[in-house]
Formats: sequence, C-alpha cells, structure tokens
Amino acid sequence: MNQPTIADVARAAGVSVATVSRALRGLDKVHPETRERVLAAASELDYITSPTASGLASGRTRLVGVITPYMARWFFVEVISAIEKALRQQDHHVLVMDLERSEAPSSRHSLDQRTLFKRVDGVVAINVDMLDTEAELVRQLALPVVTVGSRFDTAPRIGIDDVGTATLAADHLIDLGHRRIAYIGKHFPGSAHTRTPSERLAGFRASLGARSISVPDEWIFESEWRARDAFASALSLLRAEDRPTAILAASDEMAIGALAAARELGIRVPDDLSIVGIDDHELAEPFGLTTVRQNVVDQGVAAAEALLAQLGLADPALAVDRSFPVELVLRRSTAAPTDR
Repeated sequence: MNQPTIADVARAAGVSVATVSRALRGLDKVHPETRERVLAAASELDYITSPTASGLASGRTRLVGVITPYMARWFFVEVISAIEKALRQQDHHVLVMDLERSEAPSSRHSLDQRTLFKRVDGVVAINVDMLDTEAELVRQLALPVVTVGSRFDTAPRIGIDDVGTATLAADHLIDLGHRRIAYIGKHFPGSAHTRTPSERLAGFRASLGARSISVPDEWIFESEWRARDAFASALSLLRAEDRPTAILAASDEMAIGALAAARELGIRVPDDLSIVGIDDHELAEPFGLTTVRQNVVDQGVAAAEALLAQLGLADPALAVDRSFPVELVLRRSTAAPTDR
C-alpha cells in the first residue's frame, strides 16, 4: 500500500493542501472544526507529516544552510552541533555546505544557485568571507543570513573580538618576560577561512608592536589550523639554532601540534618553551595547555536564534550582533623564560 500524501488528506477532509499543512502545524487562521476534520482524516489515513509537505503552504523547507570552510575542525563541529540542536527545537534542520577542497587546501568550493535555490530558508556562514558572486547570489535570493566570525552586509554577526583575543594571549607571554615569540596560524591565500586568522595575526602583531618587540617573518607560519600541519611547522621552527622562547598558536589544535613537536625534539614545556593557544579545546585541559577560552556552544545557539528571529520564529530582538567575552586560562604550558 502506498504511503498516503498530504493531497489524500486534503481530499478526505474536503479542504485545500495549504489548509491541511496549516492545520497539521498548528498555525492560526484555521477554524477549529476544520482543524478537527483534518486531524481526523490524517489519523484515519495514517498520514505522517513531512517537512516538505508542511512547507507547501509557507514556501519554506525548514532547512537552514550552514556554510563552513571545514568540517573536521573542533570549532566548526561544535558550532554546527549547537546550531543544529537549537534549530531542531523549532522543527528546523541544517544542510551543511562544506567548502573545503581536500585535494587543494589553498582553494575552495564555491556556492552556486543550485546549492541554495529553494533548498534552504536561510544561511548561517561560519568564518566564511563570501566571494562577490556568492554574496550577490544570496542577495538575489533574499535569504536571511547570520554570520559567525565573518561579516556579510548588515546581517547579524555572532562571535568574539578575534584581534583582542590574540592580543590577550600575546600579552600573557610578554608579561611573563618573553620577547622571542613565534606565531602559527596565518591563513593560506585562497582558502575559505581568512577573516579570523587575519584578525588573530593582527592582534598578535599589535601586542608585540605596542611593546616595541619585533618578530622575524620566518617565525610566522601558515597553517591549515589543525594539529598535523602545526606539528610540521613547529618542527621546522624549533630545529633551528635561533629559535623562540614562546609560541602563540591561533587555535588550540595547532598549539597541541606545537606541543607534540617540542616533545619530539626533547624541548621541555614550559622550561625551554612556552606555548599558548586559543579556544579551550576539549583536549586543552588534559594537555595542560594555557589558552584563551571562548564559549563556542553559546555562539552556535545565538546564531540559530538570530536566524530563527529573521524567520519570525523567535524574538526579533535576537537578530542582532552579539560579541561574547573571552577568558585567559592559565595552565602548565607557559612560564617565564629561562636562559638556554
């Protein structure tokens, strides 16, 4: 026996498909007697409401497109999970659009009309700066947009002060007495993930510049923001005779890679080398990593709320910029420098 459709329910109840959709979703402007007739018909036919059918009356898919430069990075996984859980409470779900091109890390996939048109009700862009063609497409489709970290027109922006966050981490190292400080986390040209790496590098430079501390260009490393790439960069940095006494990694995953490189070379942390990260990754505490903590889950929830607000499903006051505080967390990976 074929699965009954919303059209079957409409015929059985003697109403339109749009009325069935509104009645099953509990929306207003449906007469109580009509609603009862629709519910009775649906029950008799064993009809199961689907998101597609429910969207016929409203023109909505109940899907939110989440655009991300990476899928396999802790920050992005945590944010997407928080967004999905918050949207699920309003019977919405996520369609993840991963821009990472694994065969060429320095390039990325692009959004096109087939990706977005009639597939999603809105977009959350996580640390993605849209290309001009992508931005124009989103504007033409008139999709509600929320960004996490990056900026898009006047859309609500959720995030932290990345410049200030990196400045806080660098200030900590300088206050300990370090003057020979390297940085891991500069973005690769052409990658989808540019704004946050650029702003954190700017914060690092601002901190050192304010204390008249110079940093050699060769001590600033590009990285794919994961432990494996940072491990390779740190090995190269720490094998040199002229090496720093401290490393600021733009994420905890990269800081963990630097910790592993120091261990590989027999360099003691923090006796010979201090390392600080950013995020407060779930592994930061067991690794004893000093870091700048940000609340990633709260940012994801705020992004979902801002998107739902634009869809008329949450308080309109939530569709605004929100900047979350950060906190320096001291652990055992940083200390004052000693003579080598």
